[in-house]
Amino acid sequence: MRADAARNLDAVLQTGARLLARDPATTMAVIAAEAGVDRRTVYRRFASREALLSAVYAAKLDAAEMVMDAVRLEEAPVAIALHGYVESIVPVSRRWPVDIRRMMQEDPEAEQRAEALRERLEAFMRRAADEGLIRQDLPAGWATALLGNMVDTMAHVFVDIEPGPAADLVVNSLLHGVG
Repeated sequence: MRADAARNLDAVLQTGARLLARDPATTMAVIAAEAGVDRRTVYRRFASREALLSAVYAAKLDAAEMVMDAVRLEEAPVAIALHGYVESIVPVSRRWPVDIRRMMQEDPEAEQRAEALRERLEAFMRRAADEGLIRQDLPAGWATALLGNMVDTMAHVFVDIEPGPAADLVVNSLLHGVG
């Protein structure tokens, strides 16, 4: 792919992610205009808004998989991997703001990939409990759900906090509470 075509594709995907997260009924013409490309450019690449949305989902999942691989959830020390995960996943959530729950309802392939990522994160959180960083008496999935909600809140509500300090706050809140 030529460099300009790659830039245009990235602009369309990121703009589509942002606009479709705000309003799922956003038209391809609006996305194209906001991305600074011709509508025909978008339609050459994506036959429909649903096809564009699937590509946005795939990009978000690709980025999340890269984060999980990079922070070595399975083998790095838990506290280091947890901080690295949060510090890296907050920018992914900011760049690809589409709702994971909606993604899982609308796209079966994305649902399978998202479920595999959730299972990896859940296994990591079980390891955190086994190693004493997280209480073992919590309901299954509770710590993972809290982590996901805190990351989502940090990514989309506290957008002025940089990823490093965001990770500090999320990890400290998860491991020590706010009381």
